[in-house]
Amino acid sequence: MHTDSVWALASTPTFSHVYSGGRDLSLYLTDLATRESLLLCTKEHPILQLALHDDGIWVATTDSSVHRWPAEGRDPQRGGSFLAGNLSFSRERASLEGSIPVPVHKEPSNTIPGTSGIVQHEILNNRRHFLTKDPAGSVKLWEITRGVVVEGYGQFSFEEKKEELFEMVSIPAWFTVDTRLGNLSVHLDTPQCFSAEMYSADLGIIGKPEDDKVNLARETLKGLLAHWLTKRKQRFGSQSVANGEVSSGKDISARSISHSRMEVDGNAENDSMVYPPFEFSTVSPPSIITEGSQGGPWRKKITDLDGTEDEDFPWWCLDCVLNNRLFGYPCCIWCSFYLQACEGSTVQILTQGKLSAPRILFHRKLRVINYVVEKMVLDKPTESVNSDGTFAPGLPGGQTQHSAVGGDGSFRSGLKPWQKLKPSIEILCNNQVLAPDMSLATVRTYIWKKPEDLVLNYRVVQGR
Repeated sequence: MHTDSVWALASTPTFSHVYSGGRDLSLYLTDLATRESLLLCTKEHPILQLALHDDGIWVATTDSSVHRWPAEGRDPQRGGSFLAGNLSFSRERASLEGSIPVPVHKEPSNTIPGTSGIVQHEILNNRRHFLTKDPAGSVKLWEITRGVVVEGYGQFSFEEKKEELFEMVSIPAWFTVDTRLGNLSVHLDTPQCFSAEMYSADLGIIGKPEDDKVNLARETLKGLLAHWLTKRKQRFGSQSVANGEVSSGKDISARSISHSRMEVDGNAENDSMVYPPFEFSTVSPPSIITEGSQGGPWRKKITDLDGTEDEDFPWWCLDCVLNNRLFGYPCCIWCSFYLQACEGSTVQILTQGKLSAPRILFHRKLRVINYVVEKMVLDKPTESVNSDGTFAPGLPGGQTQHSAVGGDGSFRSGLKPWQKLKPSIEILCNNQVLAPDMSLATVRTYIWKKPEDLVLNYRVVQGR
């Protein structure tokens, strides 16, 4: 009979026969009176559940499709039957060698097709995309901030595609992914969900200053709750989100004040605009799952929200979307570092000791180069660095307010004789020249690789 574990059983109403299936991919019908078993069919996946209905039996496996097979009546055909015993699996397999029974049925009488589940996944380094693989071997690339498949690669090596899409970037883990149910479940929880930021220019957001920082979790929540917010405004009026106050039964303001680690995202301007990188589909909308106000899981599609679910959403989620406050806004988004001349360099600058800047900033936008140039050659102090050693936002495009310095850190001709040399500045870490698109977080993770404060070096390169 079975050569491996039995995972599912179903009996006839009179308990005269028993259907069994399991890990060995086989469905058997056993006569309890005679102990004769008949192999009804074999599957491609382990059998998980059985359900008798009329003259058929429905079989569910680890595959997402459900198949219906003939129940074969009450009198198994003698030709394909054999006596069921109580041998161990190993002895059962040995006894069947050379005399494997032939299944009665080759094809199911009915099939309810299911969608391909997910058997493997990998979150990519940019923390906006992840790869998935289904049972058929099809590999797809998903975008977390829109909940859609952005590219399908067909049957492709998962490991090879993962290596191909590798980027040397470092973004904090602001969400977790679960695929145990065969589909994608993305979990957001405070405070770690608010730890990831990117520049609007790097997200391709048009009409927004390129140096504006975009909090990925906040914009994702805005995209998910866009329909809810529209319904809420229609139901309660514009006063429901005016002046940063929430008109709901949930006292968010009082709870927010009691937490010290609370920050208002000044760049978002408390607007409800959803930017393209965070627009979710209304054709195949995702569902939101939370504990709800009554306890236990609560689930709705984002297009089914009617604006009355204030009590069902976590308070920190409402405070983010309605009041523009990020609870537990982590201090880890800033990175401390030292700026020193390369060994043997004759050029020195007057540094301010330890400096700090957002982890996401590229050193081309961080104004490290401009800072070095200004400290070397300008009479007045730099306007890119505050008195406390933190880098100021500056002007869009990475330019400072000094006309003598170009946006790329090189000198412009005119004004002073030494500018005709047109030197350029290189920033290094561990004797490695840094690419302009490396953020502080990336440098710290892949180049510095130490728990101590990051140390950056600079040198002047002539003739560029």
